Amino acid sequence: MLERRYLVLEDGTFYPGFKLGSDDLTKGEIVFNTAMTGYQETISDPSYTGQIITFTYPLIGNYGINRDDFEALNLTLSGVVVKEACLQPNHFRAQYTLHDCLVKNNIPGISGVDTRSITRKIRQYGVLKAAFVDNKDEIEAMVETLKQETFPRTQVERVSTKTPYISTGKGLSVVLLDFGKKENIVRELNARGCNVTVVPYDTTAETILNMSPDGVMLSNGPGDPDDVQCAVEMIKGIIGKIPFFGICLGHQLFALSQGATSYKMKFGHRGANHPVKDLATGKIALTSQNHGYAIDKDSLKDTDLKITHVALNDGTVEGLKHTSLPAFSVQYHPEACPGPTDSNPLFDDFIQMMNEFKEKETDVHA
Repeated sequence: MLERRYLVLEDGTFYPGFKLGSDDLTKGEIVFNTAMTGYQETISDPSYTGQIITFTYPLIGNYGINRDDFEALNLTLSGVVVKEACLQPNHFRAQYTLHDCLVKNNIPGISGVDTRSITRKIRQYGVLKAAFVDNKDEIEAMVETLKQETFPRTQVERVSTKTPYISTGKGLSVVLLDFGKKENIVRELNARGCNVTVVPYDTTAETILNMSPDGVMLSNGPGDPDDVQCAVEMIKGIIGKIPFFGICLGHQLFALSQGATSYKMKFGHRGANHPVKDLATGKIALTSQNHGYAIDKDSLKDTDLKITHVALNDGTVEGLKHTSLPAFSVQYHPEACPGPTDSNPLFDDFIQMMNEFKEKETDVHA
C-alpha cells in the first residue's frame, strides 16, 4: 500500500499524494516544467538547485533511469512533483526507476497530485515556497514555517566545481566557467575538437588570461545573477581580450557586466518547446529553457549590447551580442538535453568567432 505524503505551499494550500523518493523531507521554491520527455536530464540539471520541480506531463519515469544521461553527477534539486510515477519502466537502457534514483540521491518527491492545479496556481501567483510533510497534522505548522523561510543564495557556490579539470580535445582551447554547467556543454565542445578546461565560478580574469585560451564559455547555473558579482568582474576583465559565449546564467552575467540589469520573472521559462525568434534572420527556433530571471530590455539602451533573439511568448530578451567585441550570449540552452537541437549551430558560431579572432591576433603580431 502506498504511503501518504503532502505537498504544502506557503499560501496554505496543500496537496495529498503518495510518497515518492527519499524519506528526507525538504523545502524549496516550487516551479513547473512543461517538457514531455527528458525527465532524467531535467532532474540532474544544476540550474534547479534548491527548487521543487512540478512536471506538467502526467506520466514521469516510464523509460527509467540510466547512468549515461545525467547532466551532473549529483542531484541538487529539492524535490519532484508528478501526477503519476511509473514504477515499472520499460526501456532497454533502463537500469533503475525514478523512485530508486530519488532515494539514492536523498531527494523527496510526491505522486498522485493534481499537477495542473499546481501549475495554474504558479502561473497566477508566481513561484511559491513549498515543502513536503508525511503527517497531515504538521501541515499548519509547516505553512507558518514557509512564510518565514529564507532560502540560501549560494546555489552557484554549491554546484560549481571546486578544482579545475580538463576534458581533452585536440582543437581550440576553451575555458568553461562552471556556474552549474550541464555536461552536454562539454560534450558539444569536445565534439568540435575543443580542449575544455572547466574552472570554478570564482576564477579571476587574471587566472583565465594566464591560461591563454582561445575562448571562454560562461555556463548555465541556478539562482539570481546579482549573487555572482565575482563573475561580473571577471567578464569585465576578459571582454575584448578573449572571445566568449554565455548560456543562460552566463548570458545574464554578460549583460550585467555591461551595465544592464536583471529581474525575477513571475514563473520563469522551464521546458523544451519555447519559441525564440532570431532578429537577424527572422527564423524561429524551438528551444530548451530553464531560468527564473531575465534581462531588463530597457536597461540595455545605454550599453554596447544588441538584442539578437527574443521570446515569442512574452517578448523577453533571449540573445545578446556586443556591438564591437567578440562576445555573445543566449538565454536558452543550445546544448539542449533535454529538448530540440534547433540552436545547436550556435556552438559552430562560437568556433568560427574563436578562429577569426585568432587569425586577427596572428596578423597583428606578424
